[in-house]
Amino acid sequence: MDFPVTFFAGVVFGLALAAPPGPMNAVIAEESVVHGWVSGVRAGLGAMTADLCFFGGALLGVVAVIERLPLLRATMIAVGGVIMLYFAYETATELHNGFRSEDTSGRGFRKAFVLAVTNPYQILFWLTAGVALLDPGTVDVLAPLSESLAGQFVVQTGSPVLLVGLFGGIVVWVVGFPVTLVAAERRVQTLAPLITGVSALVLGGFGVYFLVDAFRRLFI
Repeated sequence: MDFPVTFFAGVVFGLALAAPPGPMNAVIAEESVVHGWVSGVRAGLGAMTADLCFFGGALLGVVAVIERLPLLRATMIAVGGVIMLYFAYETATELHNGFRSEDTSGRGFRKAFVLAVTNPYQILFWLTAGVALLDPGTVDVLAPLSESLAGQFVVQTGSPVLLVGLFGGIVVWVVGFPVTLVAAERRVQTLAPLITGVSALVLGGFGVYFLVDAFRRLFI
């Protein structure tokens, strides 16, 4: 009886995880306007593949081990910062190389996967909310608002239906976002330099932030 509610909650959760601005969506946007929507989708699937890896790690307890090893976690953050700075530089060079060339090499997938698997925010999600989603139980979402609403929106955590909905929501975003960007085909030549420049700034900003965060964890 609660399966539709649980599935819907999973889809919403997946969209909430995938949609916020950040380095992953910067890469998806850049790949979409420079190489076409297929490359944008490919980049999104690279980021989702990292989530699948974290999901497997959470099931096996690997993610929890990372949380208990501060040195390892700080090192991963530092590596993520360096990688983001590298890709920020690489993205900035697109401004001089022209736009709308097709990417058939799978570069977008690899780029997004490497960024995602070293992204502290995605690691943090699977250390906290991700682990909670895997723990069998129920969450009565509307009960805190009013007693009359109790039992109206009950989500089953640890349910395969919730997890299918979660990754389904991510798929909706990684397909819909690139398609939306490229839908205005006549404007893409104008959008490409702007989105590429913003993507480089976002990646560079996150790279610097992660390096500073890693330095504080290691030396302060």
